[in-house]
Amino acid sequence: MPMQASFCLSPRYRLDDELPWLEGIDPSRHYWIKVNSDHNLTVAIPGLLTSSIDEMKQAIRKFRSLKPGEQINLIRAASSCKIYCISLNCYAIEAEINNALVWHLFDQETLDSLLMSAHPDWQCAAADIELGRRLLVRSLERATANKS
Repeated sequence: MPMQASFCLSPRYRLDDELPWLEGIDPSRHYWIKVNSDHNLTVAIPGLLTSSIDEMKQAIRKFRSLKPGEQINLIRAASSCKIYCISLNCYAIEAEINNALVWHLFDQETLDSLLMSAHPDWQCAAADIELGRRLLVRSLERATANKS
């Protein structure tokens, strides 16, 4: 049977979208995004995580100063992601879906809002705590599968 390559095209997510695409932001600052607003295809993208307000401000300034063609890396202990400036008011966060790299496109206001959740005093919504548990279960399943 021939193997079919899957191709995902992500829309440009905006805060004022009619279709709900943001499932939530978990306590560890992962952005849970429904790809193309599809409830069956949700990804957890590692977000900005800082330990101080000064560190957060520096990261936000760096993001806001990006020019087309530039990128920044959000490095975390167990994961990372890249934010690319595609053009004026268009940014991409790279993620892997079905073993393929996909760029999720955002306008500046939306990505700026997501990055603001890096504030040390920010707290996720009570319902989003469950998203963190789902991420933990996923990582435990992956560790078990690797040992087999």
